[in-house]
Amino acid sequence: MIMTKTNAFAMLAITCMALFSACSNQKEGEEVTLQVKTQNGILKGFEEDGVKKFLGVPFAQAPVGELRWKAPQPVQPWEGVREAMWFGDDPMQLDVFGDMAFRGPKRSEDCLYLNIWTTAKTTTDALPVLIYFNGGGLMAGSGSEPRYDGGAIAKEGVIGVTANYREGVFGFFAHPELTAASDYKGSGNFGFLDQVAAIKWVKENIQAFGGDPAKITIVGESAGSFSVSLLMCSPLSKDLIAGAMLSSGAEVLPYKAASQADADAAGVDLLKQAGIASLTDAMALNADSLQKLLPPKGMASVVIDGYFMKESADDVFEKGDQAQVPLLAGWNSLEGHPAQALAGQAPTLKNYKNAMKATFGDMTDEIFKAYGIETDEDVLSQKGLDLASDLFTGFPTWKVCDYQAKAGQPVYRYHYMHPRPQVSAKMGDKVGALAGGVREKTAEEKKAEAQQPAIAPGAVHSADIEYAMGNLKTNEYYDWQEEDYAISKLFLTYYANFCKTGNPNGEGLPQWTPITTQNIESAPVMKIDVKSAEVASPEKENAYRTLEKFYRSKVSF
Repeated sequence: MIMTKTNAFAMLAITCMALFSACSNQKEGEEVTLQVKTQNGILKGFEEDGVKKFLGVPFAQAPVGELRWKAPQPVQPWEGVREAMWFGDDPMQLDVFGDMAFRGPKRSEDCLYLNIWTTAKTTTDALPVLIYFNGGGLMAGSGSEPRYDGGAIAKEGVIGVTANYREGVFGFFAHPELTAASDYKGSGNFGFLDQVAAIKWVKENIQAFGGDPAKITIVGESAGSFSVSLLMCSPLSKDLIAGAMLSSGAEVLPYKAASQADADAAGVDLLKQAGIASLTDAMALNADSLQKLLPPKGMASVVIDGYFMKESADDVFEKGDQAQVPLLAGWNSLEGHPAQALAGQAPTLKNYKNAMKATFGDMTDEIFKAYGIETDEDVLSQKGLDLASDLFTGFPTWKVCDYQAKAGQPVYRYHYMHPRPQVSAKMGDKVGALAGGVREKTAEEKKAEAQQPAIAPGAVHSADIEYAMGNLKTNEYYDWQEEDYAISKLFLTYYANFCKTGNPNGEGLPQWTPITTQNIESAPVMKIDVKSAEVASPEKENAYRTLEKFYRSKVSF
C-alpha cells in the first residue's frame, strides 16, 4: 500500500484521537453504572432520587452452622449478577427497644450485609466514604434503620455505608472451648470483628463505586460510638481509616474491658444458668431458641482476646498507639437526668447529693462544686443535666477527645442541644422513645407529669441521629419544623465536610475551632442548636478533670 500525504495525515489524526480517548478514559475512569463489579462478583443496584443504591451486599460469609461464634470469614465469590435491590436480614435480637424501625425482611443469624449509597459518576471520582455502625447496646439495631440511611449524605458528595454486625449472644459470647478452638485463641468479640470485616470489604471494593479507599471515616452512635472508639485502637482496623466520629459514647474510663479468662468464665456460667449442658448443645440450638434462652442482660464489654484487642483502649490511647486521625465527637444535652438518681424524691440539692454519695463517696461535694451545682435550682438546670449525662456517655466521649488532642490530632467536639419537637398529633397520646420512635405513656409517666416539675428540655440520647444524617423525613413520628430542617442541614454539612477533609468547617457555617494541645484546657466546643455557636469553657474542662480524678481513684488499669 502506498501511503499518500492525505492518508498519512488521516492516520496521524486517528492515532491522536485514539491516544486522547485512552488518556481521557484513564482520567475519567469507568462509569459507575447500576451494575458494579466487586472482587466477589457483580452487583446490580438501582437508582432513586439521583442516588445509586446497592443494598444487602454480603461482606462476609453467613455466620451460621459451624461458623456460629467464629470470626467472620471472607465472602465466597458468586456467579452471574447478584441483585442488591433490598436490605439483607437484620441481626438476631429481641425487642430491646420496641420503637426501632427496620427495613430488612426478617431477623436472622445470616445478617452480615452492608448497604451503599453513592452519587459517583466514574470510578475515579474518589469520593470520601462514611461507614455508620448502629447503636442499640450491642444487643439491638440494624444498618437497615431509616435514621442511618446514607442517601442524604450521598447527595453531599460522600458515599454512605451502613453495616450490620452480630449482636447479643450471637456477637459477644465467649467460652473456653471457643477460645481454645480459634486460630487466635480468643472469643467474645465476634460483633467487633464483623465491623472490622465490613471496613476491610469497603476498603477493597469501594473504588468500584466511585469511592476513595484512602478516605474512609467511621462513625457510630451509642453502642456504635463505643465500637468506633475500639476500632480506633484495634491493630486490625486502626490503619484502615482516615477519620473517626463518636456520637454519645466510648469504651474508655470508667468502662473496663474483660480479660479472656473472665469472659470465658462468664460464658460457662451463662450456659449453666440457662440450663444448657454444653457448648455442643448450645451450637445445636436454632437461632430463635438460642435467643430466647440467652437474652442479653446489658451491654457487653470488649474482651482482651489478644487479637481484636491486645490491651484496653485506655492503655492504647495512653501510649498514643491509636489511629492518628482527625476526630469529630460529641454527645447530647439530655443523655441522662437527675431524676434517675433521685428515684422520686424532690429535686433538691440535699436530696441529689445524698443520692449521689453512693457513687461519689467523699468526693461528692468536690464534684458538685466542679459542676456548679450549688443550689436547689441548679439540680434541674443544665448543670445538673450535664452531670447526669456525663455519667452515662459524656465523660468517656470527652476522654477520647482528650486522648486524641494530646496525641496531636485535631479534635472537633460538639454538644448537641436541640430537643426533638412534639410528637405528631396523629400519633395520639404517645411519647418519644429512646430509639427514635414513640411508645404509649405509662401510668407512672402520666402521674409524674401531673405531680412533678417537667423535665428540662434537651436532646435525649439518640436524638441527634436523624439530624446529623439528614434523615428527619424518614421519621414520621415527630412534628418537624423549619428550624429542625435548618439544624439538620448544618449538622449534615459538618459531617460531610469532615469526611472530605478531616475538617467540618466550610463557607457560610459557624466557625468550629479544633481542640489541640495548645487550647486543650479551654477546649472550644460547638453548641449545635437553633443558633449554633462555638464556646470555650475552662470551668467545664475542670469539671471533667475532677470527674476523671474520681474515676482514676476507683479504677485500675
